[in-house]
Amino acid sequence: MKILITNGRVVDPASGRDERADVAIAAGRILSIGRVPTDFAPSRVIDASGCVVAPGLVDLAARLREPGHEHEGMLESELNAAAAGGVTSLVCPPDTDPTLDEPGLVEMLKFRARKLSLCRLFPLGALTKGLAGEALTEMVELTEAGCVGFSQAETPVRDTQVLMRALQYAATHGYTVWLRPQDGWLGKGVAASGSVATRLGLSGVPVAAETLALHTVFELMRATGARVHLMRLSSAAGVDLVRRAKAEGLPVTADVSINSLHLTDIDIGYFNSAMRLTPPLRQGRDRDALRAGLLDGTLDALVSDHTPVEGDAKHLPFGEAEPGATGLELLLSLALKWGQDAGLDTAATLARVTSDPVRVLGDALGSLVSSAGRLVEGGVADVCVYDPDVVWRLDPSTLRSQGRHTPFNFADTGMMLPGRVRATLVAGSVAFERAAMASDA
Repeated sequence: MKILITNGRVVDPASGRDERADVAIAAGRILSIGRVPTDFAPSRVIDASGCVVAPGLVDLAARLREPGHEHEGMLESELNAAAAGGVTSLVCPPDTDPTLDEPGLVEMLKFRARKLSLCRLFPLGALTKGLAGEALTEMVELTEAGCVGFSQAETPVRDTQVLMRALQYAATHGYTVWLRPQDGWLGKGVAASGSVATRLGLSGVPVAAETLALHTVFELMRATGARVHLMRLSSAAGVDLVRRAKAEGLPVTADVSINSLHLTDIDIGYFNSAMRLTPPLRQGRDRDALRAGLLDGTLDALVSDHTPVEGDAKHLPFGEAEPGATGLELLLSLALKWGQDAGLDTAATLARVTSDPVRVLGDALGSLVSSAGRLVEGGVADVCVYDPDVVWRLDPSTLRSQGRHTPFNFADTGMMLPGRVRATLVAGSVAFERAAMASDA
């Protein structure tokens, strides 16, 4: 299909392009930006007047809940949510049921995602079989099946010898290991250690749970030369350690979730289970350090940490509620809100959810989609068209995700969010389109 996007403001953070231009798309790729060939005859025209035409968003952390947890999220519903949020590429962790530790499971998941044509899916393979932290998986076979890295998801490897061997093996083949830094013994609480957890009588997770794990990871990186991506940092001390590791030259990248970037433990209020998240919400100084770290590049990407949870699992006492929240449809707006608060321009803000995540993925994306996160002539036509002037009220009932729980639905009034997706294209096909609504004004 040939598509022409007209009258939009084209913003590509990777190249620095920021201009009003038309975008011609054919055969799944961008034919031209600016001057449209005279013989180009589009079968469809998208009027992007007043809108920003940006690269499709790249989300490094989204659980799709399938296979194994279909009662919380189906692949189709969650990829529809991704498209509605302008996300055209996402990375999913291996903690499905069964675990993504066999090539056949990875191939099946990628095949189903391709059939839906709603979003590109890049799975992480399990670092150890069954995420048990004992025997290493066949990383070469999993990579051939389509895995872009290897992770333990939320299950730390307590045996440092096993972790060291995993990093050695990954380094030998040039794979990236994705780890969420949390000590397996100190990280068993349900809220961040501090005055709020103490007042509410909730078991705490100290900052040391993150920093101890980071020290271990960095020592093993020095010993093995492995490349590591740190998932969803939560503390000021953690940000400082990553900053030092980068200054030292260690091959490390890191991300932060939209939850930790905008919320603190005070938002738990009176045991609001919507705030039951992993990692737990920390104090204001930690949130401020995370925002500063994302601003100065210590943290490389902003992620949705999309984890749909069914109602029965959330409507429980805080300590018993299942951690997680929907986030795919909020990633763009919450990135824009952070950018506004930080005084960033549009391109610098969008970089944290487009070109910067692609740099984290590196060569693992493959040559076919090497232009993901960018708008470039000849590159893949993954595009997000959004209206920057719309301010909309979050109503969980309108979300396309099967999980409707979000910590940004304050007291059931809904947070006011800037910017809303109007259309999402994946490989030159329209995966989502929203008609202009009076309620958006």
